[in-house]
This record gives sequence, structure tokens and C-alpha cells, in this order.
Amino acid sequence: MIHDYTLKRSNRKTVAIHIRDGLVEVRAPYSAPIASIESFIFSKERWIEEKLMHSRLRISNKEQFSLDYGSLLVYRGFFYPIVGKPENTIGFDDDEGSFYMPLNLTPEQIKKYCVEIYKMLAKRDITERVYKFSSLMQVSAYEVKVNSAKTRWGSCSSKRSLNFSWTLIMADDEAIDYIVVHELAHIAHMNHSSNFWALVRRYVPDFEQHKARLKELQRRLSNEDWN
Repeated sequence: MIHDYTLKRSNRKTVAIHIRDGLVEVRAPYSAPIASIESFIFSKERWIEEKLMHSRLRISNKEQFSLDYGSLLVYRGFFYPIVGKPENTIGFDDDEGSFYMPLNLTPEQIKKYCVEIYKMLAKRDITERVYKFSSLMQVSAYEVKVNSAKTRWGSCSSKRSLNFSWTLIMADDEAIDYIVVHELAHIAHMNHSSNFWALVRRYVPDFEQHKARLKELQRRLSNEDWN
């Protein structure tokens, strides 16, 4: 059986299969005959079935994702509840340990306010970590921004502007520090050379463990709808 698929041709040299949003996309060279493309698809049948199953499960999980008062949110590796307060304010109560917002909101409104709170926390906490490690590493960032990137935890521009996804604030402190050090190290080395990794390892010797935990968080986020 050949799955329904979308074919995209380009100047690439090989045929590749991508599973996205429960659909099969095949990328092939202009010169590749349909017969050879479909033979390749057939040879990957089991792999396609497995990837489609996982993709459709993620779609289903995202469709069911919802937040309400009492729901638990992860912040810096720990879980805290969403609570409603009579006041018309939103934020995170450091003493009580909760995300707070007005009462009688819809699930979509609650999610919207949760994202706003996360962004505020990310800007505050990650900037603080940048200042700490900038001093230790003797490098200086021009600015620190928080964005909504979904595929990268952080980035560093040639102008020394550091950008971090607000979702990074869900990670534990050690993993956050790894990403901060990683991006600061790019100010000294705008590559992933041995010198770059030596600098990262100097300040985060066990960074491989933190990379693994970040992958776990990424898998969790792939099943949640934060849009």
C-alpha cells in the first residue's frame, strides 16, 4: 500500500520522506522517476506507519490540551497551580507558589494569561542568569530578548543579541543555565568548534545531561498547544 503523499521536487540529490501534522511529504530530485519514488516509499512503509501514528497522537493531544483553575504548570522544573483571584491582575506568586489571574476566565483566556506570565518570568529570570554568567565568562551581551521560537531554545546574533524561547523557563535551573552559557559562548566563538565546546564545558561540565532533559521537555511541549 502506498500512502497518500505530497510530492515536492527540487535540486536535491536524494529522496526523503517527512511526516508533518499527520501528513506524508516526499521531497525528491527533479530527475527522480515516479516509479523509483514510490518504490522508496514502499520500502519505508513500516517507518511511515510508526511516524504517522506518533504524529496523529500529538495532534490529538494538542486538540485535547486545555487549562483551567487548578491545572498545574511547570516553572523552572517544578509544578505550580493556576489560581483565581478577585483582583484584575495576573502574575506569579513567589511566596504562595502559584500562577494567579482573575476569576471566571475561559480556558482560552487562561492559556493566554499563562503565556503572558511565562514570558514575564522568562525575561526576568533568564536575564538574571545572563548577567551572572556574562560576568563569570567575561563576555558581554548587547541585549536579552524573549521570543516564541518553537524549534530553538536560544540563539545569538552577530551583534551579540541573545534570544531565548519563553518555553525555556519551564526547564530546571541547570538546563536553563546550560542554554544561557551556550549562547554566551557564541559571543566568543560564533560556531560549534572544539574551542566553543571547551568554553561551554568549563562552566557546565555535565551539559550532555541537561541536553537530554531539554529533549524530554521538547517532547512534552510537542503534545501541548500553546498557540
